[in-house]
Amino acid sequence: MYCFPPLDSGKISLTPLKKRIKEVPVRHMGKSRILLADDHAVVRAGIHKVIEDSPDLQIVAEVEDGSSLLECLERTRPDCLLVDISMPAFDPLKSIPEIRNRYPDLKILVVSAYDDDVYVHGLLEAGVDGYHLKDQSLGDLKLAIHRVLNGERWISGSLIKKLVDQPRPSPQTPMLTSRQIEILRLLQDGLDNNRIALEMNLSVKTIENHLTRVYKQLGVCSRLEASNYVNHHPEVLRIKGHRVFQQRPLTRRSHEVAILLVDDNRRYLHQLKRILSKVVPQADQYEANDSNEAVYIAKNIQPQLVLVDVVLGEEDGIRCARRIKAVSAKSRLVIISAYPDREFHRLSIEAGAVAFLDKKDLDAKTLQQVVEDLL
Repeated sequence: MYCFPPLDSGKISLTPLKKRIKEVPVRHMGKSRILLADDHAVVRAGIHKVIEDSPDLQIVAEVEDGSSLLECLERTRPDCLLVDISMPAFDPLKSIPEIRNRYPDLKILVVSAYDDDVYVHGLLEAGVDGYHLKDQSLGDLKLAIHRVLNGERWISGSLIKKLVDQPRPSPQTPMLTSRQIEILRLLQDGLDNNRIALEMNLSVKTIENHLTRVYKQLGVCSRLEASNYVNHHPEVLRIKGHRVFQQRPLTRRSHEVAILLVDDNRRYLHQLKRILSKVVPQADQYEANDSNEAVYIAKNIQPQLVLVDVVLGEEDGIRCARRIKAVSAKSRLVIISAYPDREFHRLSIEAGAVAFLDKKDLDAKTLQQVVEDLL
Protein backbone atom coordinates (compact mmCIF):
# COMPACT_ATOMS: atom_id res chain seq x y z
CA MET A 1 0.00 0.00 0.00
CA TYR A 2 1.35 3.45 -0.91
CA CYS A 3 -0.47 5.77 1.42
CA PHE A 4 1.85 8.25 3.04
CA PRO A 5 1.89 11.77 4.50
CA PRO A 6 2.70 14.81 2.39
CA LEU A 7 6.28 15.53 1.37
CA ASP A 8 8.00 18.28 3.34
CA SER A 9 8.96 21.50 1.53
CA GLY A 10 8.58 19.93 -1.88
CA LYS A 11 11.45 17.47 -1.34
CA ILE A 12 11.19 13.77 -1.97
CA SER A 13 11.65 11.82 1.28
CA LEU A 14 12.98 8.29 1.49
CA THR A 15 11.74 7.70 5.04
CA PRO A 16 10.19 4.20 5.46
CA LEU A 17 6.40 4.02 5.03
CA LYS A 18 5.56 2.89 8.59
CA LYS A 19 7.51 5.77 10.13
CA ARG A 20 6.13 8.33 7.67
CA ILE A 21 2.49 7.45 8.37
CA LYS A 22 3.01 8.63 11.94
CA GLU A 23 3.98 12.04 10.59
CA VAL A 24 0.47 12.87 9.34
CA PRO A 25 -0.16 16.26 11.00
CA VAL A 26 -2.99 16.93 13.37
CA ARG A 27 -5.85 18.80 11.72
CA HIS A 28 -5.72 22.55 12.21
CA MET A 29 -8.93 24.38 12.98
CA GLY A 30 -10.53 25.97 9.94
CA LYS A 31 -8.31 24.22 7.42
CA SER A 32 -9.79 22.23 4.54
CA ARG A 33 -8.21 18.79 4.38
CA ILE A 34 -6.82 17.63 1.03
CA LEU A 35 -5.91 14.11 -0.14
CA LEU A 36 -3.49 14.20 -3.08
CA ALA A 37 -3.46 11.24 -5.50
CA ASP A 38 -0.78 11.31 -8.22
CA ASP A 39 1.90 8.82 -9.23
CA HIS A 40 4.52 11.50 -10.01
CA ALA A 41 6.52 12.58 -6.96
CA VAL A 42 7.63 15.82 -8.62
CA VAL A 43 4.01 16.80 -9.33
CA ARG A 44 3.01 16.00 -5.77
CA ALA A 45 5.89 18.11 -4.46
CA GLY A 46 4.81 21.10 -6.58
CA ILE A 47 1.17 20.83 -5.47
CA HIS A 48 2.28 20.35 -1.87
CA LYS A 49 4.25 23.61 -2.04
CA VAL A 50 1.20 25.55 -3.31
CA ILE A 51 -1.09 24.17 -0.63
CA GLU A 52 1.53 24.65 2.07
CA ASP A 53 1.46 28.38 1.29
CA SER A 54 -2.33 28.52 1.77
CA PRO A 55 -3.29 29.14 5.42
CA ASP A 56 -6.71 27.53 4.95
CA LEU A 57 -5.57 24.33 3.19
CA GLN A 58 -3.80 21.24 4.49
CA ILE A 59 -2.65 18.04 2.75
CA VAL A 60 -3.39 15.14 5.08
CA ALA A 61 -1.98 12.34 2.93
CA GLU A 62 -0.71 11.42 -0.52
CA VAL A 63 -1.16 8.25 -2.57
CA GLU A 64 0.46 7.18 -5.81
CA ASP A 65 -1.87 4.48 -7.10
CA GLY A 66 -5.53 3.48 -7.19
CA SER A 67 -5.14 0.49 -4.88
CA SER A 68 -4.23 2.79 -1.96
CA LEU A 69 -6.81 5.46 -2.65
CA LEU A 70 -9.99 3.97 -1.15
CA GLU A 71 -8.25 2.89 2.07
CA CYS A 72 -6.68 6.31 2.48
CA LEU A 73 -10.01 8.07 1.88
CA GLU A 74 -11.63 5.96 4.57
CA ARG A 75 -8.81 6.60 7.03
CA THR A 76 -8.31 10.34 6.50
CA ARG A 77 -11.84 11.48 5.49
CA PRO A 78 -10.63 14.58 3.58
CA ASP A 79 -12.73 17.49 2.41
CA CYS A 80 -11.27 17.41 -1.09
CA LEU A 81 -9.60 14.82 -3.33
CA LEU A 82 -7.07 16.00 -5.90
CA VAL A 83 -6.66 13.08 -8.28
CA ASP A 84 -4.74 12.29 -11.45
CA ILE A 85 -6.72 9.91 -13.68
CA SER A 86 -3.66 8.14 -15.13
CA MET A 87 -2.38 6.55 -11.91
CA PRO A 88 -1.53 2.82 -11.88
CA ALA A 89 -4.33 0.47 -10.77
CA PHE A 90 -6.93 3.19 -11.18
CA ASP A 91 -9.94 3.09 -13.51
CA PRO A 92 -11.50 6.56 -13.17
CA LEU A 93 -14.80 5.67 -14.82
CA LYS A 94 -15.37 2.86 -12.33
CA SER A 95 -13.72 4.34 -9.24
CA ILE A 96 -15.01 7.94 -9.32
CA PRO A 97 -18.72 6.94 -9.14
CA GLU A 98 -17.88 4.52 -6.29
CA ILE A 99 -16.07 7.28 -4.40
CA ARG A 100 -18.92 9.73 -5.08
CA ASN A 101 -21.52 7.25 -3.76
CA ARG A 102 -19.48 6.46 -0.66
CA TYR A 103 -18.53 10.07 0.14
CA PRO A 104 -21.31 12.31 -1.25
CA ASP A 105 -19.93 15.46 0.42
CA LEU A 106 -16.36 14.97 -0.82
CA LYS A 107 -15.15 17.49 -3.40
CA ILE A 108 -13.28 15.83 -6.28
CA LEU A 109 -10.93 17.85 -8.47
CA VAL A 110 -9.19 16.08 -11.35
CA VAL A 111 -5.67 17.37 -12.09
CA SER A 112 -4.69 15.87 -15.43
CA ALA A 113 -2.48 16.30 -18.47
CA TYR A 114 -5.28 15.05 -20.75
CA ASP A 115 -7.28 17.81 -22.43
CA ASP A 116 -9.46 15.64 -24.67
CA ASP A 117 -13.09 16.73 -24.29
CA VAL A 118 -14.08 13.05 -24.13
CA TYR A 119 -12.17 12.68 -20.88
CA VAL A 120 -13.59 15.91 -19.49
CA HIS A 121 -17.22 15.10 -20.38
CA GLY A 122 -16.87 11.54 -19.09
CA LEU A 123 -15.39 12.50 -15.75
CA LEU A 124 -17.77 15.40 -15.14
CA GLU A 125 -20.66 13.01 -15.79
CA ALA A 126 -19.02 10.46 -13.48
CA GLY A 127 -19.29 12.91 -10.59
CA VAL A 128 -16.16 15.07 -10.32
CA ASP A 129 -16.50 18.70 -9.27
CA GLY A 130 -13.76 20.09 -11.46
CA TYR A 131 -11.17 19.36 -14.14
CA HIS A 132 -7.83 21.19 -14.02
CA LEU A 133 -5.05 20.84 -16.60
CA LYS A 134 -1.52 20.27 -15.35
CA ASP A 135 -0.07 22.75 -17.84
CA GLN A 136 -1.91 25.62 -16.10
CA SER A 137 -0.19 27.70 -13.42
CA LEU A 138 -0.07 26.46 -9.85
CA GLY A 139 -1.75 29.72 -8.86
CA ASP A 140 -4.74 28.68 -10.96
CA LEU A 141 -4.72 25.33 -9.19
CA LYS A 142 -5.01 27.06 -5.83
CA LEU A 143 -7.98 29.04 -7.19
CA ALA A 144 -9.54 25.82 -8.54
CA ILE A 145 -9.26 24.15 -5.14
CA HIS A 146 -10.95 27.07 -3.39
CA ARG A 147 -13.71 27.26 -6.00
CA VAL A 148 -14.47 23.55 -5.70
CA LEU A 149 -14.44 23.70 -1.90
CA ASN A 150 -16.96 26.56 -2.13
CA GLY A 151 -19.34 24.34 -4.07
CA GLU A 152 -18.60 25.67 -7.55
CA ARG A 153 -17.75 23.71 -10.71
CA TRP A 154 -14.25 24.29 -12.09
CA ILE A 155 -13.00 23.71 -15.66
CA SER A 156 -9.66 25.04 -16.89
CA GLY A 157 -10.21 28.04 -19.18
CA SER A 158 -8.54 26.46 -22.20
CA LEU A 159 -11.12 23.65 -22.15
CA ILE A 160 -14.24 25.80 -22.11
CA LYS A 161 -14.19 26.71 -25.82
CA LYS A 162 -13.78 23.03 -26.76
CA LEU A 163 -16.63 21.97 -24.52
CA VAL A 164 -19.11 24.75 -25.31
CA ASP A 165 -18.33 26.26 -28.70
CA GLN A 166 -17.21 23.14 -30.55
CA PRO A 167 -19.46 20.19 -29.71
CA ARG A 168 -18.47 16.95 -31.38
CA PRO A 169 -20.67 15.84 -34.27
CA SER A 170 -22.56 12.61 -33.85
CA PRO A 171 -20.88 10.01 -36.07
CA GLN A 172 -22.69 7.31 -37.98
CA THR A 173 -23.33 4.32 -35.75
CA PRO A 174 -20.50 1.78 -36.21
CA MET A 175 -21.53 -1.77 -37.05
CA LEU A 176 -20.11 -4.08 -34.38
CA THR A 177 -20.35 -7.86 -34.20
CA SER A 178 -22.41 -9.51 -31.45
CA ARG A 179 -19.23 -10.50 -29.64
CA GLN A 180 -17.83 -6.96 -29.81
CA ILE A 181 -21.12 -5.59 -28.48
CA GLU A 182 -21.07 -8.02 -25.56
CA ILE A 183 -17.48 -7.04 -24.70
CA LEU A 184 -18.43 -3.37 -24.86
CA ARG A 185 -21.40 -3.95 -22.55
CA LEU A 186 -19.22 -5.75 -20.01
CA LEU A 187 -16.68 -2.93 -20.23
CA GLN A 188 -19.53 -0.48 -19.50
CA ASP A 189 -20.39 -2.55 -16.42
CA GLY A 190 -16.90 -1.90 -15.06
CA LEU A 191 -15.32 -5.30 -15.73
CA ASP A 192 -11.60 -5.38 -16.47
CA ASN A 193 -10.13 -7.52 -19.27
CA ASN A 194 -9.55 -10.53 -17.01
CA ARG A 195 -13.15 -10.58 -15.78
CA ILE A 196 -14.50 -10.04 -19.29
CA ALA A 197 -12.43 -13.01 -20.45
CA LEU A 198 -13.85 -15.18 -17.66
CA GLU A 199 -17.40 -14.01 -18.35
CA MET A 200 -17.13 -14.83 -22.05
CA ASN A 201 -14.93 -17.92 -21.69
CA LEU A 202 -12.23 -16.36 -23.89
CA SER A 203 -8.54 -15.63 -23.41
CA VAL A 204 -7.42 -12.22 -22.18
CA LYS A 205 -5.43 -11.81 -25.38
CA THR A 206 -8.58 -12.38 -27.46
CA ILE A 207 -10.42 -9.73 -25.42
CA GLU A 208 -7.55 -7.28 -25.93
CA ASN A 209 -7.59 -7.90 -29.70
CA HIS A 210 -11.36 -7.34 -29.84
CA LEU A 211 -11.08 -4.12 -27.82
CA THR A 212 -8.34 -2.83 -30.13
CA ARG A 213 -10.67 -3.28 -33.11
CA VAL A 214 -13.65 -1.80 -31.21
CA TYR A 215 -11.63 1.29 -30.23
CA LYS A 216 -10.63 1.76 -33.88
CA GLN A 217 -14.24 1.45 -35.09
CA LEU A 218 -15.51 3.89 -32.47
CA GLY A 219 -12.65 6.32 -33.08
CA VAL A 220 -11.50 6.23 -29.44
CA CYS A 221 -8.25 5.38 -27.69
CA SER A 222 -9.16 4.09 -24.22
CA ARG A 223 -11.74 2.36 -22.02
CA LEU A 224 -12.90 5.72 -20.67
CA GLU A 225 -13.44 7.14 -24.14
CA ALA A 226 -15.24 3.97 -25.29
CA SER A 227 -17.55 4.03 -22.27
CA ASN A 228 -18.29 7.72 -22.72
CA TYR A 229 -19.02 7.09 -26.42
CA VAL A 230 -21.64 4.49 -25.46
CA ASN A 231 -23.20 6.90 -22.95
CA HIS A 232 -23.77 9.37 -25.77
CA HIS A 233 -24.57 6.78 -28.48
CA PRO A 234 -26.46 3.87 -26.82
CA GLU A 235 -27.62 2.78 -30.26
CA VAL A 236 -24.17 1.27 -30.80
CA LEU A 237 -25.29 -1.54 -28.46
CA ARG A 238 -28.37 -2.08 -30.65
CA ILE A 239 -30.77 -1.36 -27.79
CA LYS A 240 -34.25 -0.97 -29.24
CA GLY A 241 -37.65 -0.28 -27.75
CA HIS A 242 -40.35 2.33 -27.56
CA ARG A 243 -38.17 4.41 -25.24
CA VAL A 244 -35.02 6.29 -26.12
CA PHE A 245 -32.40 5.81 -23.40
CA GLN A 246 -29.64 8.39 -23.01
CA GLN A 247 -27.84 6.70 -20.13
CA ARG A 248 -27.03 3.18 -19.08
CA PRO A 249 -28.04 0.95 -17.37
CA LEU A 250 -31.57 0.52 -18.71
CA THR A 251 -34.28 0.84 -16.07
CA ARG A 252 -38.03 0.82 -15.83
CA ARG A 253 -40.50 1.82 -13.14
CA SER A 254 -41.90 -1.11 -11.18
CA HIS A 255 -45.53 -0.54 -12.20
CA GLU A 256 -44.82 -0.72 -15.93
CA VAL A 257 -45.45 -3.87 -17.95
CA ALA A 258 -42.35 -4.83 -19.94
CA ILE A 259 -42.29 -7.51 -22.63
CA LEU A 260 -39.10 -8.74 -24.31
CA LEU A 261 -39.27 -10.34 -27.76
CA VAL A 262 -36.28 -12.40 -28.91
CA ASP A 263 -36.27 -13.37 -32.58
CA ASP A 264 -33.85 -12.87 -35.48
CA ASN A 265 -36.66 -12.78 -38.08
CA ARG A 266 -37.40 -9.07 -38.39
CA ARG A 267 -40.58 -9.55 -40.39
CA TYR A 268 -42.07 -11.90 -37.81
CA LEU A 269 -40.82 -9.69 -34.98
CA HIS A 270 -42.61 -6.70 -36.47
CA GLN A 271 -45.81 -8.72 -36.80
CA LEU A 272 -45.60 -9.95 -33.21
CA LYS A 273 -45.00 -6.44 -31.89
CA ARG A 274 -48.01 -5.11 -33.80
CA ILE A 275 -50.30 -7.79 -32.33
CA LEU A 276 -48.99 -7.21 -28.81
CA SER A 277 -49.53 -3.46 -29.16
CA LYS A 278 -53.22 -4.15 -29.65
CA VAL A 279 -53.45 -6.78 -26.91
CA VAL A 280 -51.36 -4.92 -24.29
CA PRO A 281 -51.21 -1.26 -25.39
CA GLN A 282 -49.85 -0.16 -22.02
CA ALA A 283 -46.78 -2.42 -22.25
CA ASP A 284 -43.26 -1.36 -23.17
CA GLN A 285 -41.87 -3.73 -25.77
CA TYR A 286 -38.16 -4.50 -26.17
CA GLU A 287 -36.65 -6.55 -28.95
CA ALA A 288 -33.44 -8.52 -29.31
CA ASN A 289 -31.98 -10.40 -32.25
CA ASP A 290 -29.47 -12.57 -30.39
CA SER A 291 -28.73 -14.09 -26.98
CA ASN A 292 -26.23 -11.50 -25.77
CA GLU A 293 -28.57 -8.63 -26.53
CA ALA A 294 -31.51 -10.46 -24.92
CA VAL A 295 -29.59 -11.23 -21.72
CA TYR A 296 -28.39 -7.65 -21.41
CA ILE A 297 -31.89 -6.22 -21.75
CA ALA A 298 -33.42 -8.84 -19.43
CA LYS A 299 -30.81 -8.13 -16.76
CA ASN A 300 -31.52 -4.39 -16.76
CA ILE A 301 -35.25 -4.32 -17.50
CA GLN A 302 -36.45 -7.44 -15.61
CA PRO A 303 -39.41 -7.94 -18.00
CA GLN A 304 -42.53 -9.70 -16.79
CA LEU A 305 -42.91 -11.64 -20.04
CA VAL A 306 -40.28 -12.92 -22.49
CA LEU A 307 -41.02 -14.64 -25.81
CA VAL A 308 -38.00 -16.45 -27.28
CA ASP A 309 -37.71 -18.16 -30.65
CA VAL A 310 -36.18 -21.61 -30.32
CA VAL A 311 -33.81 -20.89 -33.23
CA LEU A 312 -31.85 -17.62 -33.32
CA GLY A 313 -29.77 -17.78 -36.46
CA GLU A 314 -26.93 -20.10 -35.52
CA GLU A 315 -27.75 -19.80 -31.81
CA ASP A 316 -29.83 -21.99 -29.52
CA GLY A 317 -32.94 -20.21 -28.25
CA ILE A 318 -33.34 -22.66 -25.39
CA ARG A 319 -29.86 -21.88 -24.12
CA CYS A 320 -30.77 -18.21 -24.47
CA ALA A 321 -33.85 -18.84 -22.30
CA ARG A 322 -31.67 -20.39 -19.58
CA ARG A 323 -29.39 -17.35 -19.59
CA ILE A 324 -32.35 -14.97 -19.36
CA LYS A 325 -33.80 -16.92 -16.46
CA ALA A 326 -30.46 -16.74 -14.67
CA VAL A 327 -30.42 -12.91 -14.73
CA SER A 328 -34.19 -12.30 -14.46
CA ALA A 329 -35.63 -15.09 -12.33
CA LYS A 330 -39.16 -13.64 -12.10
CA SER A 331 -39.63 -13.28 -15.85
CA ARG A 332 -42.24 -15.62 -17.35
CA LEU A 333 -40.64 -17.31 -20.36
CA VAL A 334 -42.54 -18.57 -23.41
CA ILE A 335 -40.63 -20.46 -26.09
CA ILE A 336 -42.02 -20.08 -29.61
CA SER A 337 -41.09 -22.14 -32.63
CA ALA A 338 -42.03 -22.88 -36.23
CA TYR A 339 -40.99 -26.44 -35.42
CA PRO A 340 -43.28 -27.76 -32.64
CA ASP A 341 -41.05 -30.72 -31.83
CA ARG A 342 -41.65 -32.75 -28.63
CA GLU A 343 -37.97 -32.62 -27.72
CA PHE A 344 -37.95 -28.85 -28.08
CA HIS A 345 -40.99 -28.75 -25.79
CA ARG A 346 -39.26 -30.87 -23.15
CA LEU A 347 -36.04 -28.87 -23.25
CA SER A 348 -37.97 -25.60 -23.09
CA ILE A 349 -39.76 -26.59 -19.89
CA GLU A 350 -36.44 -27.73 -18.38
CA ALA A 351 -34.96 -24.34 -19.25
CA GLY A 352 -37.64 -22.61 -17.16
CA ALA A 353 -40.25 -21.80 -19.80
CA VAL A 354 -43.89 -21.84 -18.71
CA ALA A 355 -45.19 -22.56 -22.21
CA PHE A 356 -44.10 -23.77 -25.65
CA LEU A 357 -46.14 -22.37 -28.54
CA ASP A 358 -46.28 -22.93 -32.28
CA LYS A 359 -45.56 -19.70 -34.17
CA LYS A 360 -48.46 -20.20 -36.53
CA ASP A 361 -50.87 -20.24 -33.57
CA LEU A 362 -49.71 -16.89 -32.17
CA ASP A 363 -52.63 -14.73 -33.19
CA ALA A 364 -54.23 -11.95 -31.18
CA LYS A 365 -56.57 -14.31 -29.33
CA THR A 366 -53.75 -16.64 -28.26
CA LEU A 367 -51.52 -13.79 -27.15
CA GLN A 368 -54.40 -12.28 -25.20
CA GLN A 369 -54.80 -15.58 -23.37
CA VAL A 370 -51.05 -15.83 -22.72
CA VAL A 371 -50.90 -12.32 -21.30
CA GLU A 372 -53.96 -12.82 -19.09
CA ASP A 373 -52.61 -16.14 -17.78
CA LEU A 374 -49.07 -14.95 -17.11
CA LEU A 375 -49.43 -11.27 -16.17
